[in-house]
Amino acid sequence: MTKFVNRREFIRKSSTVLAATAATSLLPVSLLAQKAAPKVRLGFIGVGLRGRNHVHNALAFPGVTIPAICDIDPAAVAATQKMLREAGHKEAKVYGKNDHDFENLVKRDDIDGVIIATPWEWHVPMALAAMNARKYAGVEVSATVKLEESWALVDTFEKTGSHCMILENVCYRRDVMAVLNMVRQNLFGEITHLECGYQHDLRGVKFNNGQKAYGGGVEFGPKAFSEAKWRTQHSVDRNGDLYPTHGLGPVAEMININRGNQFLYLTSMATKSRGLHKYIVDNGGENHPNAKVNFKLGDIVQTMIKCANGETILITHDTNSPRPYSLGFRVQGTNGLWMDDGDKIYIEKVSKTNDEWEPDTEYMKKYDHKLWSQFEKEAEGAGHGGMDYFVMRDFVEAIRNKTAPPIDVYDAAAWSAISPLSEQSIAQNSASIPIPDFTRGKWKNRQPAFAV
Repeated sequence: MTKFVNRREFIRKSSTVLAATAATSLLPVSLLAQKAAPKVRLGFIGVGLRGRNHVHNALAFPGVTIPAICDIDPAAVAATQKMLREAGHKEAKVYGKNDHDFENLVKRDDIDGVIIATPWEWHVPMALAAMNARKYAGVEVSATVKLEESWALVDTFEKTGSHCMILENVCYRRDVMAVLNMVRQNLFGEITHLECGYQHDLRGVKFNNGQKAYGGGVEFGPKAFSEAKWRTQHSVDRNGDLYPTHGLGPVAEMININRGNQFLYLTSMATKSRGLHKYIVDNGGENHPNAKVNFKLGDIVQTMIKCANGETILITHDTNSPRPYSLGFRVQGTNGLWMDDGDKIYIEKVSKTNDEWEPDTEYMKKYDHKLWSQFEKEAEGAGHGGMDYFVMRDFVEAIRNKTAPPIDVYDAAAWSAISPLSEQSIAQNSASIPIPDFTRGKWKNRQPAFAV
């Protein structure tokens, strides 16, 4: 019988899973199997909490070796070397002399692909360096911050032929892949509207006491630790959807964006900014220096996208408010719809009671994606309810087989571009902003590749 991960259970733990994986024992790997499998040699740029989670998962695949790592934090490097030793691997060559030492790592002849898990503003410079060195680039989300960076990724791929995969793990969430099956098998009829987002209380991520990653104080920037060192500044400087891809990536796959469909234009709107200031006052007092900081990011940002095939997508970004975690998925078609909040579904003439929701449990079992039923055991312990196993698997297999990854550079460019375009719309009183066609027309003939 198919075993399902309780979504709410692993979602509740998602904000602390990165810290936990740093101390988790590695998945068992047969050294004999490693020798038999074609080698995949990976370099890692950024081996903090998220980077080490990727190291943990990569080492579980037969044939994967890690010749080199890059990080300017000696503690992160030491923790990674310990992971390698405990997995029976040699210690990696370290590149950490300065912020640009990654440029030397990508030049190595004994590396096939590079995983990038660093602050957002470094994603594109590092990915371009890897691609120009003819290496596969695996980039954490969001892949880009500025619109011109999305074009830079595409232009570099088309010039070099070096692939870039955005490591969007939510595309591999078990229920999301089951719903993808439902869409492809026409359960909902013709898709008309989708909703998604990133609704996650990040106040304890954006601020800490400088000693631990999550909460305990109201510091950010140089006095803080982990993501609060860099991520919070984006909330000071920017007003838009700062983190669109966790929700957008999965629904984009459901309606074949960049492969038979395309984003056309968007409009965005933001509420006033109150949540981060209130958090500082509540936890640090009115006289704390950070209580004087003016945060531009609205507490809730909503973006509506129109697609070439007629669908609309509503994306909600909500990270400054007290709330339970939700990606707010809604997949609606001419025959019915599914919503992940409440795990509910309604299919006309199929649901037992007219005009009433029913639990999605039986649908999830019936439409469970074959990747999950086949690799459920391997995915256990990989992080984020097993999603991280599958994103690493597709990156490794693309390198091993010398093929394009199923989530490619055009996806990285288009999904991530929603962030700067939403900023532009808000700055222009919610003006309608065209979304570039990063495929330059190729979307009309490209075929779906994800999870097929």
